[in-house]
Amino acid sequence: MKRDERAGDAPVPDPVDARLAARLAELRAEHGWSLGELAERSGISKSTLSRAERAEISPTAALLNRLCGVYGRTMSRLLAEVEAEPTPLVAAAEQPVWRDRASGFVRRSVSPPHAGLRGELVEGRLAAGADISYDRPPVPGLEQHIWVLEGALEVTARETEHHLGTGDCLRLRVWGPTRFRCTGPADVRYVLAVVLP
Repeated sequence: MKRDERAGDAPVPDPVDARLAARLAELRAEHGWSLGELAERSGISKSTLSRAERAEISPTAALLNRLCGVYGRTMSRLLAEVEAEPTPLVAAAEQPVWRDRASGFVRRSVSPPHAGLRGELVEGRLAAGADISYDRPPVPGLEQHIWVLEGALEVTARETEHHLGTGDCLRLRVWGPTRFRCTGPADVRYVLAVVLP
């Protein structure tokens, strides 16, 4: 959320947040759910859902993950739905970047998802000390390959902690909660390869 000095310092939604908000409202309407029904299915309060759909807040990664689970989408697919139609070649400068300002997580869709394909590549960056938890995968059984390019990352899945350093790669299927934590003194940068089951 930005402030517009010309509008008396009123909050102005980020353009991506505004498109994301509109898409979230569309998805709920497509399913014919009220805010109350979506709140029950997602475990997110009606007020938070309402504010997210009106772009009054920037949704966190955890909130989007829960909504993706309810709507049966990966986060990349949801974010791609608010961008232009993906092309086969995506120049670095055109790769969509999304920031979770609350946690310090930066997510770059290196190869945006495509309806006819099952895999995608994502670059993740976590600030030193950042800690993100997801209560469930957006799609049960989602295959992930996590390759650390720089720094140190702790990934917890199925109550097992995996400590990854530069060059290490972890392969897993995600069925339940996961946690990503930057354990080093500097930021961590990693590639996440995601494959739908």
